[in-house]
Amino acid sequence: MDRIESLCIEKGMRMTEQRRVIARVLSQSQDHPDVEELYRRAHAVDPHISIATVYRTVRLFEESGIISRLDFRDGRSRYEEASDSHHDHLIDMKTGTVIEFVDPEIEALQEAIARKLGYRLVDHRLELYGVPLTD
Repeated sequence: MDRIESLCIEKGMRMTEQRRVIARVLSQSQDHPDVEELYRRAHAVDPHISIATVYRTVRLFEESGIISRLDFRDGRSRYEEASDSHHDHLIDMKTGTVIEFVDPEIEALQEAIARKLGYRLVDHRLELYGVPLTD
């Protein structure tokens, strides 16, 4: 059983076979797929899965805190497993590739800025948009 499916069961969610397929597809994703890509992958496993089922399941998983929705300025909501470990994203504007990274210096700087402005940082999201230097 994969991590997303386990989280669904822990939260008491009824797991239909189609939800299991979608959970597995999400868990196995190395990228940040949108609903249409999730549908394509899930439909390849189970041709009876409809796009409506994928939309409903993604919304349910998101509302349950199992997955996170990301919007990278391309008009598509993308998804990744919700995680306790923080990371940021660098988005290649030419290819749409999303690179996850953690940088202690950036984290420390954000904390320092918040403190300087009189705040305790409780959450943040950093998205960098770029093009390869070779262009």
